[in-house]
Amino acid sequence: MRNPILAVLAALLLCTAAPAQQWQVARTLHIGGEGGWDYVTVDSQNHHLFVPRSTHTMVLDEDGKVLGDIPGQKHNHGVAIVPSVNRGFITDGGGSGGIVIFDLKSYQILGTISTLPDTDGIIYDAHSNLVLAVSGDESTLMTLKPDVDPKSGSVEKIALGGKPEFFSTDGTGKVYVNLEDKDTVAVVDLAKKSVIARWPVTPGGHPVGMSIDPAGHTIFVGCRNPQRLVAINTQTGKVSSDLSIGAGVDATIFSNHQAFASTGDGNLTVANVSSGKLTLDQTLKTAAGARTMGIDTSNHRIFLPTAEMEPPATAGGRPRPKAGTFMILVAEPK
Repeated sequence: MRNPILAVLAALLLCTAAPAQQWQVARTLHIGGEGGWDYVTVDSQNHHLFVPRSTHTMVLDEDGKVLGDIPGQKHNHGVAIVPSVNRGFITDGGGSGGIVIFDLKSYQILGTISTLPDTDGIIYDAHSNLVLAVSGDESTLMTLKPDVDPKSGSVEKIALGGKPEFFSTDGTGKVYVNLEDKDTVAVVDLAKKSVIARWPVTPGGHPVGMSIDPAGHTIFVGCRNPQRLVAINTQTGKVSSDLSIGAGVDATIFSNHQAFASTGDGNLTVANVSSGKLTLDQTLKTAAGARTMGIDTSNHRIFLPTAEMEPPATAGGRPRPKAGTFMILVAEPK
């Protein structure tokens, strides 16, 4: 017969379990300046933000103070930083494409590596010691060593068989890449320099944002059509869970047992993650256009860039950012 004392203790533990972590928009950093925005990269060690603004890249502290401004890009998208070599890398998708290499302390440009048109997302993979970037138009993953000669170096190319958006690495030499036109995730083996698997994101579609829980063997894929946050087990390639999210997702984050999806309609979906399963903790109202984000993992602050929006110029068009109103929302745990 079950011990009644143990049953009571178990019930008490369930009743006193810690509630789901709730979040709030604690501050708004009014930055201003010219240009749009895309991915924001957070240097958690130094609490710096790297923010591409179309033709230049701003470096800010977490209070919004401008520390540097790197000029000379045509249509930039993302930044990867590699402190071990004191370098940063900016993807420039304009023209024939390039990766701008700059000094992490002085913010001076060291050189530009030629890439492919529409060079977009970029990350650093410590396991392989490679900077990884994707070209959407050319359906290609590109790799380069962080200590590459910034004036004469080149990238290696891996064909993906579909248009990539964002991607993640698992620390073992595998890269998971969203192919938005194929509704799949391509799995790339960096040692083999090839795609070794393709996983459907159904019941989601048009996969864009991605993050990873390496220890939990799960990637979190933000899908635009249908609008879902999809969890995929990286050991089986199967969808383990999914959740409805807002419209216009562009980024996901995993941190401290929670997955986040930021959407352009002004919502931040916060989901609890347990054994790869997603359950909704909160839908936090942010601001229209706050579709991308970065997190400082040392203090659990999420930074969401956006601007005040004006109505579309034509019927059915997209809202336009109002000049000089660029800002970054700071979300923090309550």
